[in-house]
Amino acid sequence: MRASDLSFDDDHILVRPWADPVVDAVGHDPRSTYVERFYLGILGPSTTFFLRHLVERLDAAPDGYELTLTDCAAALGLGRLRSAGAAFPRTVARSCQFGAARLAGPDVLEVRRRLPPLTVRQVRRLPPDRQAEHAHWTAASTEAAGSDGTAELVAQARRLALSLVELGEDHARTTHQLLRWRFDPAMAAEATAWALDRHAARLAEATPDDHLLAG
Repeated sequence: MRASDLSFDDDHILVRPWADPVVDAVGHDPRSTYVERFYLGILGPSTTFFLRHLVERLDAAPDGYELTLTDCAAALGLGRLRSAGAAFPRTVARSCQFGAARLAGPDVLEVRRRLPPLTVRQVRRLPPDRQAEHAHWTAASTEAAGSDGTAELVAQARRLALSLVELGEDHARTTHQLLRWRFDPAMAAEATAWALDRHAARLAEATPDDHLLAG
């Protein structure tokens, strides 16, 4: 279903957690520093605070709860729900557009309790200083992953991920294949992100003649 299919005729929707074992293992809480530093510029403040609001309530009701739309819109400072040009429906639609939530029925919204690491394309949308900060953050996370004796496994996962990406596999299929090869979910996600970054860098460094020869 699309976000535009969500009915705002009723003032209530059911909010449930979106279970995704891979993202839940490697993702970031919407209230985390990672989301505040890097996702804010992608999602925008209204959608970021909307997700934080939903996830905070899931802490108290982990199986789901009924959300009063007018109360939620008012709590987030988004004005009246059904006024001309109302911001709240656009905020809900944006959360679905970026894969942070999804519709599971006309009046059922599933929300991620953890957001996946940014993709290469999303990182490129950040201002240069935040791109550099994100690179530093990723490098620090990788160093931490290798500090417990798993450096060789990290290197192996990266090599395999890069091979898959260069064969044309996308983010989801590369991660899924690494999981099938029994890599830890966090390691699979990090290796996929690294491989996509590495592949994009190689393409950027290629000369026009290289592109002609590749074609």
